[in-house]
Amino acid sequence: MKRILGILWIILGPLAMALMAWQAYEKISVAEPGVAQTNTALQWGIILLIFIPIAIGLVIFGKYALTGAYDQLPGKSEDL
Repeated sequence: MKRILGILWIILGPLAMALMAWQAYEKISVAEPGVAQTNTALQWGIILLIFIPIAIGLVIFGKYALTGAYDQLPGKSEDL
C-alpha cells in the first residue's frame, strides 16, 4: 500500500505544479492590463513560490515510500 501511494505522490507533485502554473497563466492573462494584472501576477507568484517546495516534498516523500524507507518504522523512542 505504501509503495502504491509513493507512486501517487511522485505523480501528484509535478502534476500539481503544472496545473498551478497553468492556472496562474490563465488568471494573469485574463486580468485587466495595468495595476490589476500586476497585482494578480504578484499574488500568483507568491502562491507558486510557497507551493513549489511543497510539491518537491511530495516527490521526495513518494520516492522514500516507493523505495521502502517507511517499512521499518520505530514503535518507541528507544527504538531510534
